[in-house]
Amino acid sequence: MQAHFLEGGFLDQPIDASRAFRAIMTAMARPGEINAVAGAQPPAPLSLAAGTVLLTLCDPETPLFLAPSHDTPQVRDWITFHTGAPFAVAENAIFAIGAWDQLPLAAFPCGTAEYPDRSTTLIVEIPVLSSSGATLRGPGIKDQTQLSLPEIRAFQDNARLFPLGLDFIFTSGDRLAALPRTTRVS
Repeated sequence: MQAHFLEGGFLDQPIDASRAFRAIMTAMARPGEINAVAGAQPPAPLSLAAGTVLLTLCDPETPLFLAPSHDTPQVRDWITFHTGAPFAVAENAIFAIGAWDQLPLAAFPCGTAEYPDRSTTLIVEIPVLSSSGATLRGPGIKDQTQLSLPEIRAFQDNARLFPLGLDFIFTSGDRLAALPRTTRVS
């Protein structure tokens, strides 16, 4: 029996988790700012940053949707062992992870008028994360900034739903950036 899912978690749980949480919250507060994270060594196809986000934000009470690109036995075992997060269909997910073209955006909850916070946060794995491409404006951004997004239209449509909408964390290698629903993209 191979127990690779036992490996790859935080080595120093309190310290690594607090550093990762701070990096994630900084990214959400400053849309488009790219932050490096460390601590996780997840199985492929999860990036280091995606694994770190999962270890930090997921627990037995946060249903997680896995896109086909990330729905492997190794990933499932690793997530189950390290976080206990239950797997869910898109309509019931609090978090979702996968490649952009495999995430069914329209299927994820975007909150309700009474509870706009009951929406899904998507962890989007992209090949390259850089400070170029789409222009971002809004809360947490001084004037404007840029971020390499997989497309623009979906984020413009999402921002129009405010206060409802999806929130996004983009990961690539050991780097992450966030795009909350309040951010305007052009």
